[in-house]
Amino acid sequence: MTEKIRVGILFGGRSSEHEVSLMSATSVLAVLDAQKYEVTPIGITRQGQWFIGENVLEALKKRDFSSLTRVALIAEPENHILYTVQETGGKLELHPHAELDVIFPVLHGPFGEDGTLQGLFEVMDLAYVGAGVLGSSVGMDKALFKDVLRAHNLPVVPSKVFTLKQIESDLDAVLRQAEEIADYPLFTKPVNLGSSVGISKCHNAAELRQGILDAARFDRRVLVEKGINAREIEVSVLGNDDPQASAPGEIVPSDEFYTYAAKYLDGKSQLIIPAELDMGLINRIRSLAVEAFTAADCAGMARVDFLLDRDTQDIYLNEINTIPGFTQISMYSKLWEASGLPYDQLVNHLIRFALERRKESNRTKHRAGSET
Repeated sequence: MTEKIRVGILFGGRSSEHEVSLMSATSVLAVLDAQKYEVTPIGITRQGQWFIGENVLEALKKRDFSSLTRVALIAEPENHILYTVQETGGKLELHPHAELDVIFPVLHGPFGEDGTLQGLFEVMDLAYVGAGVLGSSVGMDKALFKDVLRAHNLPVVPSKVFTLKQIESDLDAVLRQAEEIADYPLFTKPVNLGSSVGISKCHNAAELRQGILDAARFDRRVLVEKGINAREIEVSVLGNDDPQASAPGEIVPSDEFYTYAAKYLDGKSQLIIPAELDMGLINRIRSLAVEAFTAADCAGMARVDFLLDRDTQDIYLNEINTIPGFTQISMYSKLWEASGLPYDQLVNHLIRFALERRKESNRTKHRAGSET
């Protein structure tokens, strides 16, 4: 009998996308084949504590951790053991609980999707699903991602970045510089956050002022960019060194743009799969999605979001999400389903890609000379 693959599913987390992560994890846990995988669900609280236990997912939803057991990983290469943490006589004791072959981080936003956890897994030489440290951090940073795309001559809308220090010291100067980007409307966004948290569409100076202040609540850097009369097109990308792009889909948001409420709360936004586009646009968008995925050094999975100008038919790359929403009704998985890859098989592919990438990485020498 083939040995089961030991998978740790990591969810929750410290970011404002905590609830989204719980929804994604629910779907992943529901399809993992018990004959193929030995699964350890690991929940991270909003305060950053790691827990295991019966119904850990429900416990995180209810914020009741009384029946759970704290756990930890140790940042040592080739030590892939998940330890339980017990406090005895004022001292913390670690006890081996389970050995892991691969981590599936179903975490969105800072402290999960931004390269921080990926750095821990790299130090441990532990396989994990999704982009590495570089791809994760570039993908999470909206401003840096746009700079990378510009360096590769890939199309993005005009934008500027402002720091919290600039905003607090001279907001009027920031407003003047922001208004030089383009005519209204302008969008204001926290540089490092997802799920449309903290994003505003601003139609005048008063809204721009408030939008900048709102975005600055969530990050120390704020992106202001030109707004266009756009269709929102998304493409799912899957793979490592030879990534493939799904058929594109279109978001028809219930709000003025695809806000957090339109994504997760009101249930009125429409997903059109496949998007109604001519074949030339479809091929161009799929090609750009793979180029962006490669330029940012992504791996495993990513959802690439586009803006298609209704007036000019110009295509702009908007964002890349290295751990996109991952429920069975999320755009990432639905696009692959429409392209012939069901959700359970998609999860299997991602775990396989993670193990293959770790095997490839382990071929790399980390020291000069013959020392191993």
